[in-house]
Amino acid sequence: MRILICEDSVLLREGLVRLLEHSGHEVVAALADAHALAETVAEQNPELCILDVRLPPSFTDEGIRGALELRRMHPSLPILVLSQYVEEQYASELIGTGGGSSTGGIGYLLKDRVADVSDFVDALERVGKGGTVLDPEVVSQLLTRRRQDERMQRLSDRERTVLASIAEGLSNHAIAQQLFLSLATVEKHITSIFQKLELEQDESGNRRVLAALAHLENNGGSAQ
Repeated sequence: MRILICEDSVLLREGLVRLLEHSGHEVVAALADAHALAETVAEQNPELCILDVRLPPSFTDEGIRGALELRRMHPSLPILVLSQYVEEQYASELIGTGGGSSTGGIGYLLKDRVADVSDFVDALERVGKGGTVLDPEVVSQLLTRRRQDERMQRLSDRERTVLASIAEGLSNHAIAQQLFLSLATVEKHITSIFQKLELEQDESGNRRVLAALAHLENNGGSAQ
């Protein structure tokens, strides 16, 4: 199988080259960043791409954004993402591009959980044949995110507004004044929010904090 690697770590990149070649595969390119990724794929026509999530220059999401762009340009190209982190939003989007008869395989593995060389090569070859290989931690985090998103969708527009005010740290009285509602109405909305977010009452009063965190997670860290 003709493979392209995009990995900024010299040691890991060279290690992958040797491992893959030893396993009978051909590495057609080994890139340190995603700057020329699209051009190299067009030139070399690899049968599978291995990409790190965080690449130069910002080391944030260049790699997985590059993977998504490759997926749009070459839907049948198998892609294996290697990362130290689960980038939930991008991972969900990338995994969502699989499953069609005309799309290539998709893999998302966490580097520190790839402990066996033969297992890694097997996973890579399954992706190359059109399969989907996901680290269990990736699956767990994506399911947790989806469940959180589904709970947030239960809220009415008014309840979302009240929750945003809670996330700003406002008291019930302040929320009532800000939204021109009675205190009783605000309390009714908050009770409904707790119920829809499945936040059980406890003695510590953590439900308000947990509700605020749910709002922030669903809105990318913004209180608004």
